[in-house]
Amino acid sequence: MRLVPISQCQPGMRLAKKIFSGDGLVLLGENIELTSRHIVRLEQYGIHYVFIKDPRTDDIIMPEIISENTISLALKEIKSNFRAMMDLPKLKKGTPYPYIAQPFKQMMNMIIDDLSNHKDAMIMLMNMGIVDDYLYQHSLNVCVYTTLLGSAHGYTRDELMKLGMGALLHDIGKTQIPMDVLKKPGALTDHEFQMMRNHAKIGFELLKDEPNMPLVVAHCAFQHHERIDGSGYPRGIKGSEIHDFAKWIGLVDSYDAMTTNRVYRSPMLPHQAIELLYAGTGTLYEQHMVQLFRDKVAIYPIGITVQIHTGETGVVVDFNHSYPHRPIVRLLYNEAGEELASPYEIDLSKQLSTMIVNVNGQQSNVGLASGI
Repeated sequence: MRLVPISQCQPGMRLAKKIFSGDGLVLLGENIELTSRHIVRLEQYGIHYVFIKDPRTDDIIMPEIISENTISLALKEIKSNFRAMMDLPKLKKGTPYPYIAQPFKQMMNMIIDDLSNHKDAMIMLMNMGIVDDYLYQHSLNVCVYTTLLGSAHGYTRDELMKLGMGALLHDIGKTQIPMDVLKKPGALTDHEFQMMRNHAKIGFELLKDEPNMPLVVAHCAFQHHERIDGSGYPRGIKGSEIHDFAKWIGLVDSYDAMTTNRVYRSPMLPHQAIELLYAGTGTLYEQHMVQLFRDKVAIYPIGITVQIHTGETGVVVDFNHSYPHRPIVRLLYNEAGEELASPYEIDLSKQLSTMIVNVNGQQSNVGLASGI
């Protein structure tokens, strides 16, 4: 399979992976032949990349860090419970309060079980085949990425449960922000900007008295926008005043926000987002956390098209766990753009003089981050 920008898709191409709606329903199944209408609609839905079947890359398998079944069930649960929280202001007297601890604990058990089956899993982009609401997708992404990092860091299952719950619910306060502000495509007014910043405090208030919800989960919602130099919000706390769980979540939240489609901009690719995270090392984020994150992120997603400094172009077929910024690439085209009669693979961890210079036509300067 190949990861192809939607702008480069052509009618007749076949999907190699399913496309999900934001509530976990399958919109387009594997092996569906794309039509012009499909391509236009996917672009309208904010899908920027899709996995496409290609005889030259059909043997490339995209690892699943959590199963499609878990993704589908989790998205349904997130949407259902977040929608219930959105309706809180309209709750009539005597209506049962929509407590969320139990369903989300069950979901976390599924996610932790899935991740435990993939001890060497790398953080792969999960948002390639999901459309609809950013809030639901983002909450799941941040939960999975953070839990994977927590596992690599050595947290116990009980700690992972609390960390993952904190990540899953870090943005729960946004359920109380008006939808026209939450999805506004243009610049926010000062008043709207302050409303958005208030979601951290709102999240804490929603979660702190929730039965069977560890208090640290509420503090994750409260602190995930705080930064170690005191430049964050809502309280401007710094260093050890910020819980480590909130530091992990803040780091991953920033990464996923950069690599996910937003109403006001297109997504970055992982190597671009990593550059920005490294720029904040020691000021915004803890150095050891950024370093572990770098070691666990597949900077060049499997299936993505890259160009090396010789001008040849190919597809990433695998990553090296010890050197995620030096993947294995199958070269398909020569420097003139002509298809190679015999494609061949190069392992960039062994050919250190070979550099990736473009990713899907965008200049790559990931070497800056990888050397730190």
